[in-house]
Amino acid sequence: MGKIILTGDRPTGKLHLGHYVGSLRQRVELQNSGLFEKIFIMIADAQALTDNADNPEKVRQNIIEVALDYLSCGIDPTKSTIFIQSMVPELTELAFYYMNLVTVARLERNPTVKTEIVMREFGKSIPVGFYTYPISQASDITAFRATTVPAGADQEPMIEQTREIVHKFNSIYGETLVEPEIMLPQNAACLRLPGTDGKAKMSKSLGNCIYLSDTPEDLRKKVMSMYTDPNHLRVEDPGSVEGNCVFTYLDAFSRTEHFAEYLPEYACLDELKEHYKRGGLGDVKCKKFLYAVLQEMLEPIRARRHEYEQDIEGVYEILKKGCDVARAEAAETLDMVRRAMKINYFEDAELIRQQSEAYKSSK
Repeated sequence: MGKIILTGDRPTGKLHLGHYVGSLRQRVELQNSGLFEKIFIMIADAQALTDNADNPEKVRQNIIEVALDYLSCGIDPTKSTIFIQSMVPELTELAFYYMNLVTVARLERNPTVKTEIVMREFGKSIPVGFYTYPISQASDITAFRATTVPAGADQEPMIEQTREIVHKFNSIYGETLVEPEIMLPQNAACLRLPGTDGKAKMSKSLGNCIYLSDTPEDLRKKVMSMYTDPNHLRVEDPGSVEGNCVFTYLDAFSRTEHFAEYLPEYACLDELKEHYKRGGLGDVKCKKFLYAVLQEMLEPIRARRHEYEQDIEGVYEILKKGCDVARAEAAETLDMVRRAMKINYFEDAELIRQQSEAYKSSK
């Protein structure tokens, strides 16, 4: 069996630079590498509903936004299967079976779940669907027999839980499911891109995002208001690049050729950092350079998005075809699982024959 990727995003808003640098850019590279037999990219609407059940319209409206962002970033529907999670009901049935293989105590120990419960301020009112979403995620991954899951470091506990479920299922029912491996971003700056306000993570709810679809003017405003070194009050003051959003973003996005194009007095980012640290370099100059770098990157993405926006019916057709492909794949896995668990009653001719003979001979 060849290598298979499963990855995706929750449709709770447009995708932003954090998504791009953390996963989207890598997905396009992997898609075009020729190293993977199949690539499945899931719009995780069912998972989004675990903490948005009272606002399904939010999830519904953002399906198309996420799809547009995927396509505009270079996800090619002829190479990757884009699908909507809730349109593949086999995933729900798999998750139901996996629930018998995981204890409540194990879910409570999952650090990703614990962190997100605190972040969402659920208190004791944790929806069961949200609480058990690591099991649902295991269903998503195993349904497509994924060998590789590109994700950030914060998702490692989730992948480990999937591996535990796979191991337990296979030990009870025989070798059936594929054990996945996580693929982390290579660039250290990509592991967790901070928000423009310096907060630990770019988040739609915090309003500190640069969206892939932002206009040039929106981009300029966000970059020019970006958090830097609060102690760098004057140009001549020495500045710190650690925890400085401008330099974190430059670590993630700038290349040597950008300096020749937009800031020729510096040969590379290290030179710019050294000047800033010893003093004599203002924040505005650094921000203008960052704006130029991001504008160059986002302009073709915006242009492709505009083209797809002119044919929304066509985008939905791409999604529908992707859902059909995904459902057929998941159905194969579900059939394997049912056979392994011996709950494929009507297909088990030997079971029917043995029971038939047993009852006839007892009379």
